[in-house]
Amino acid sequence: MRTESESTIETFGLRPRHVIALTLLRDFGERSQSDLAEALRIDPTNLVGLLNDLEVGSLVERRRSTRDRRRHTVAITPTGDARLAEIDDVLAAVEQRVLSALSESEQSTLYSLLRRATADGVDCSGAVEHSTATCLADDPDSEQ
Repeated sequence: MRTESESTIETFGLRPRHVIALTLLRDFGERSQSDLAEALRIDPTNLVGLLNDLEVGSLVERRRSTRDRRRHTVAITPTGDARLAEIDDVLAAVEQRVLSALSESEQSTLYSLLRRATADGVDCSGAVEHSTATCLADDPDSEQ
Protein backbone atom coordinates (compact mmCIF):
# COMPACT_ATOMS: atom_id res chain seq x y z
CA MET A 1 0.00 0.00 0.00
CA ARG A 2 2.86 2.36 0.80
CA THR A 3 4.45 1.97 -2.63
CA GLU A 4 1.15 2.50 -4.41
CA SER A 5 0.33 5.52 -2.24
CA GLU A 6 3.74 7.09 -2.85
CA SER A 7 3.54 6.60 -6.61
CA THR A 8 0.02 8.06 -6.58
CA ILE A 9 1.21 11.12 -4.67
CA GLU A 10 4.08 11.56 -7.14
CA THR A 11 1.55 11.96 -9.99
CA PHE A 12 0.67 15.27 -8.30
CA GLY A 13 4.33 16.31 -8.32
CA LEU A 14 4.60 15.85 -4.56
CA ARG A 15 6.14 13.49 -2.05
CA PRO A 16 4.52 12.03 1.07
CA ARG A 17 6.23 14.61 3.31
CA HIS A 18 4.58 17.39 1.28
CA VAL A 19 1.16 15.80 1.76
CA ILE A 20 1.71 15.41 5.51
CA ALA A 21 2.71 19.08 5.82
CA LEU A 22 -0.33 20.21 3.82
CA THR A 23 -2.58 17.99 5.94
CA LEU A 24 -1.23 19.46 9.17
CA LEU A 25 -1.78 22.99 7.89
CA ARG A 26 -5.29 22.19 6.69
CA ASP A 27 -6.33 20.44 9.89
CA PHE A 28 -4.62 22.67 12.47
CA GLY A 29 -4.39 25.98 10.65
CA GLU A 30 -1.56 28.44 10.25
CA ARG A 31 1.58 27.44 12.17
CA SER A 32 4.96 28.93 12.87
CA GLN A 33 7.73 27.35 10.82
CA SER A 34 9.37 26.02 13.98
CA ASP A 35 6.10 24.45 15.18
CA LEU A 36 5.55 22.86 11.78
CA ALA A 37 9.09 21.44 11.75
CA GLU A 38 8.52 20.00 15.22
CA ALA A 39 5.17 18.47 14.25
CA LEU A 40 6.77 16.92 11.16
CA ARG A 41 9.73 15.79 13.27
CA ILE A 42 12.23 17.29 10.85
CA ASP A 43 15.09 19.73 11.29
CA PRO A 44 13.96 23.34 10.67
CA THR A 45 16.64 23.72 7.98
CA ASN A 46 15.06 20.82 6.05
CA LEU A 47 11.65 22.45 6.37
CA VAL A 48 12.82 25.40 4.28
CA GLY A 49 13.32 23.18 1.21
CA LEU A 50 9.98 21.47 1.75
CA LEU A 51 8.20 24.84 1.99
CA ASN A 52 10.04 26.12 -1.08
CA ASP A 53 8.66 23.13 -3.02
CA LEU A 54 5.13 23.86 -1.82
CA GLU A 55 5.39 27.60 -2.53
CA VAL A 56 6.40 26.95 -6.14
CA GLY A 57 3.01 25.32 -6.65
CA SER A 58 1.23 28.07 -4.67
CA LEU A 59 0.15 25.40 -2.18
CA VAL A 60 1.34 27.27 0.93
CA GLU A 61 2.15 30.84 1.83
CA ARG A 62 4.75 32.07 4.32
CA ARG A 63 4.03 35.27 6.24
CA ARG A 64 5.61 37.32 9.00
CA SER A 65 4.07 36.52 12.35
CA THR A 66 1.75 39.20 13.66
CA ARG A 67 2.81 38.31 17.21
CA ASP A 68 6.56 38.23 16.64
CA ARG A 69 7.98 39.88 13.50
CA ARG A 70 11.13 37.71 13.77
CA ARG A 71 9.09 34.57 13.12
CA HIS A 72 7.37 33.33 10.00
CA THR A 73 4.11 31.44 9.84
CA VAL A 74 2.93 29.06 7.15
CA ALA A 75 -0.63 28.65 5.89
CA ILE A 76 -2.19 26.42 3.28
CA THR A 77 -3.62 28.33 0.31
CA PRO A 78 -6.97 27.65 -1.38
CA THR A 79 -4.96 26.01 -4.19
CA GLY A 80 -3.20 23.81 -1.63
CA ASP A 81 -6.49 22.91 0.01
CA ALA A 82 -8.01 21.92 -3.34
CA ARG A 83 -4.96 19.87 -4.32
CA LEU A 84 -4.99 18.10 -0.97
CA ALA A 85 -8.69 17.24 -1.39
CA GLU A 86 -7.86 15.64 -4.76
CA ILE A 87 -5.01 13.67 -3.19
CA ASP A 88 -7.22 12.53 -0.30
CA ASP A 89 -9.80 11.20 -2.77
CA VAL A 90 -7.19 9.32 -4.79
CA LEU A 91 -5.53 7.88 -1.67
CA ALA A 92 -8.92 6.75 -0.36
CA ALA A 93 -9.40 4.82 -3.60
CA VAL A 94 -5.95 3.25 -3.20
CA GLU A 95 -6.80 2.28 0.37
CA GLN A 96 -10.12 0.75 -0.70
CA ARG A 97 -8.47 -1.18 -3.52
CA VAL A 98 -5.70 -2.55 -1.30
CA LEU A 99 -8.01 -3.43 1.58
CA SER A 100 -10.75 -4.89 -0.63
CA ALA A 101 -9.34 -8.36 0.07
CA LEU A 102 -10.42 -7.90 3.70
CA SER A 103 -13.99 -8.14 4.94
CA GLU A 104 -15.53 -5.14 6.69
CA SER A 105 -14.98 -6.91 9.99
CA GLU A 106 -11.32 -7.52 9.17
CA GLN A 107 -10.88 -3.89 8.14
CA SER A 108 -12.45 -2.81 11.42
CA THR A 109 -10.05 -5.08 13.30
CA LEU A 110 -7.11 -3.68 11.35
CA TYR A 111 -8.07 -0.09 12.21
CA SER A 112 -8.60 -1.07 15.84
CA LEU A 113 -5.12 -2.61 15.99
CA LEU A 114 -3.61 0.47 14.33
CA ARG A 115 -5.28 2.72 16.92
CA ARG A 116 -3.90 0.55 19.70
CA ALA A 117 -0.44 0.61 18.11
CA THR A 118 -0.40 4.42 18.24
CA ALA A 119 -0.78 4.02 22.03
CA ASP A 120 -2.59 7.33 22.39
CA GLY A 121 -5.95 6.15 21.12
CA VAL A 122 -6.09 8.68 18.29
CA ASP A 123 -8.20 7.44 15.40
CA CYS A 124 -5.87 7.08 12.41
CA SER A 125 -8.16 5.04 10.19
CA GLY A 126 -9.10 5.94 6.67
CA ALA A 127 -7.48 8.44 4.33
CA VAL A 128 -10.72 10.36 3.90
CA GLU A 129 -12.59 9.57 7.11
CA HIS A 130 -9.76 10.69 9.37
CA SER A 131 -6.89 12.86 8.27
CA THR A 132 -3.35 11.68 8.90
CA ALA A 133 -2.68 14.92 10.75
CA THR A 134 -5.11 13.98 13.49
CA CYS A 135 -2.61 11.27 14.41
CA LEU A 136 -0.10 13.95 15.40
CA ALA A 137 -0.33 16.05 18.52
CA ASP A 138 -1.52 19.63 18.26
CA ASP A 139 0.74 22.16 19.93
CA PRO A 140 -1.38 24.66 21.90
CA ASP A 141 1.46 27.21 21.88
CA SER A 142 1.60 27.43 18.11
CA GLU A 143 0.27 30.42 16.24
CA GLN A 144 -3.07 29.74 14.61
